[in-house]
Amino acid sequence: MDFPDSVKQQTCSDCLSGQSLGFQIRMAFQPIIDWQTKSIFGYEALVRGPEGEGAGWVFQRINDSNKYYFDQACRVKAIETAARLNCSTFLNINFLPNAVYNPETCIKATIEAADLYGFDLNKLIFEVTEGEEIPDKAHLNRIFRSYAKRGFQTAIDDYGSGYATLEWLIELRPHILKLDMELIRNIELHPAKQHIVQQAIAQCELQGTTVLAEGIESQSELDYLASSGIRYFQGYYFAEPQLEQLVGVNEVHGLVL
Repeated sequence: MDFPDSVKQQTCSDCLSGQSLGFQIRMAFQPIIDWQTKSIFGYEALVRGPEGEGAGWVFQRINDSNKYYFDQACRVKAIETAARLNCSTFLNINFLPNAVYNPETCIKATIEAADLYGFDLNKLIFEVTEGEEIPDKAHLNRIFRSYAKRGFQTAIDDYGSGYATLEWLIELRPHILKLDMELIRNIELHPAKQHIVQQAIAQCELQGTTVLAEGIESQSELDYLASSGIRYFQGYYFAEPQLEQLVGVNEVHGLVL
């Protein structure tokens, strides 16, 4: 994967301070639920615009010339905001594989940010961001292996759509597999979707990957997936993302009677 020399020559301090994207970014947080213990396992950091605009608004302003700086800025902003909010759970950070030219070099600003803001590196989970085409599987594999060596967990998002297939699951061996919300929607009514999910669960059990179902919007979806052996969930059924706020256990639907 080729990157301009101007990017490769950037120092860690450049990444940490950030290069102006022409607009500010903020972070919203959505809880990830451990249904077995009825607790919050972690929070996913979701990029937002300066006035809380959605991720679509932000990504319309990202291109090949600024995606590296955007990827680095999102990592730093997620860690800084989570630390300020006293997040003590796991923190899922989305990343752009096509913006990582060298895993060892590009992770340095993340480590520096965690040290600067006092966030536990062992609580970071790096999640392949949704919606990005990944033509180079070997490159993503190198990133995953590099992060795993440093003790970071990795996650594949949107399984069941786009690039995320059973072949990728087997080869990349992420710590966490997130089932796509379109696969989840009304799954209790669709045998074809159920087959795909059961196949993924079986493979994950073989290789030690944790399954997480995202996009839960109904009790019936939750009931079916929980009965299938899935422990971790995320979705509007439990709580919507909150801008620069961490939803507490008492605010999550279904956790407190």
